[in-house]
Amino acid sequence: MTYYNRYLYRGLARFQDTGNGNSVNIQVDGKLSYDLGAFPHPFVEVFTNVDDADEVSRFQEVRPTLGFDWNLKPLMLSAGYIDYLFPEREKTNDTQEVFLKLGFDDSTIFRTERPIITPYIYAAYDFDRYDGWYFEGGISHDFTIEDTGLTFTVLGDVGGVFSNKMYSMTGSTHDTGFQHYDIGVIGSYSLNNLFNVSKRYGEFNLKGYLYYTDGLDNNLRSDTQLWGEWGWDFRTEGRAENLNDETRMTNQ
Repeated sequence: MTYYNRYLYRGLARFQDTGNGNSVNIQVDGKLSYDLGAFPHPFVEVFTNVDDADEVSRFQEVRPTLGFDWNLKPLMLSAGYIDYLFPEREKTNDTQEVFLKLGFDDSTIFRTERPIITPYIYAAYDFDRYDGWYFEGGISHDFTIEDTGLTFTVLGDVGGVFSNKMYSMTGSTHDTGFQHYDIGVIGSYSLNNLFNVSKRYGEFNLKGYLYYTDGLDNNLRSDTQLWGEWGWDFRTEGRAENLNDETRMTNQ
C-alpha cells in the first residue's frame, strides 16, 4: 500500500486535484502468481487508486490484469491483458489493452552477482477506446547497503506513443512521438532486518518514492511534476508441489 501526493501514469496526471491541494492518493496493488516451473507463470493482479476528496468516486480507478511471467534467463518475458475501470466515469475513461514486456538480466554480460542496469522494453496496444500504441524503455540499478536492510533504487524511463489518440492535445490530431520521461529513486527499508524476522514468514518493507516526470513533445499530452510519498510492501511465497503464491502490495 502506498500514499501519493499525485497519481501519475505514463506521464499523465490521471485526475485533477480534487481537494484543497492536500488530498492523498491511496494505492493498493495485489498480485497472485503461480509457479509452474519451466513453463510460463500465470498471474492475476488488481491495482486500485482511492482519493477520499474525489466527489465523483472515491475509487477513482480499478485496474485488473491477467497475464503471465516467463523467466527465460537472461530474459524475462511478461504479457497480458489490462482492463481500465473508472467508477462513475465509465463513458469517458474505461478502456482495455494488451501488453508485452521484455526485461534483460545484464549480470550475465557483466559477470556480476546482481544486475547493473536491468534494461527493459514495454509495448501496450489499446484495442478499445483509443486504438493506439504506448511504448516504454527503462533502466534501474539497486544500491544495497549491506547489513542495514536499506536499498536505494535509481531508475529512469522514456515513453512514446504511436497513433494513440489518448495523448493528443485538445483540437489536435498529433498522436505519435516521444511523450515523456521519468527519473526517480525508491528507498526500501527491510522490517525483517529491523525486527530480526525470518523471510520465510514474508518480506516486510517500508518504502519511500520520489519521481520527476516531464514531457518530451509539446504537441502531446503530458504533465510536469515532482511527486512521491511513502508506503509499505509485503511479499510472501509458498510452495505446494508446483504451486507458488505471491501476494504483493506496492505501486506500479
